[in-house]
Amino acid sequence: MSNPESAKQGIPLLGDEFPTMNVMTTHGKMELPKAFAGKWFVLFSHPADFTPVCTTEFVAFQKRYDKFKALNCELIGLSMDQVFSHIKWEEWIREKLGIEIQFPIIADNGAVANTLGLVHPGKGTNTVRAVFVVDDKAKIRLIIYYPQEVGRNIDEVVRIVNAMQIADKHKVAMPENWPNNELINDRVIIPPPTDTHTAKERLAKAKEGGYECFDWWFSHKRLEK
Repeated sequence: MSNPESAKQGIPLLGDEFPTMNVMTTHGKMELPKAFAGKWFVLFSHPADFTPVCTTEFVAFQKRYDKFKALNCELIGLSMDQVFSHIKWEEWIREKLGIEIQFPIIADNGAVANTLGLVHPGKGTNTVRAVFVVDDKAKIRLIIYYPQEVGRNIDEVVRIVNAMQIADKHKVAMPENWPNNELINDRVIIPPPTDTHTAKERLAKAKEGGYECFDWWFSHKRLEK
């Protein structure tokens, strides 16, 4: 019989607390997740500095940095490059592309990559394009791994943070591609009933409750302002 504690060793899982770690960054030494206490943050890894796809991603993250900050969310990048490499790459981006990277980048010696499972041997020795979304209680809420050859959609990361915060606040679920869902547009989904009595009442009380139903288990409403 497997030991539940041993099963938790290795890559963190959704709902786990982000592991405590001391890191060297382009903004100096930081302790995670303490450095972002009370805030959400997105930690994202890239394969290497001075590479084309990674450069496009960093430019896109920086251009959307204000959108993340408006959601009380910080950004922090990472790769297994030395800190002076990060600094020189930031300088190149500023001089050649006119974009100043304002968020910190971790210079990892492999410790963070091993803790978070960022190196996948089948895809080489560099870190893959991972995304960790951590909430203001230091809980890991989302993990995505992209292969090295495919760049991320940064607007999707903004959408994810926004959607999760709204879901938390209003106790609802968000449909596919919210707020542009093909069935219910920008409406949100009410959690299905968990008992027979409530299920029977759901359709009958839909209008007075301010929601609409495809069926008792699929009800939706306009988001409260």
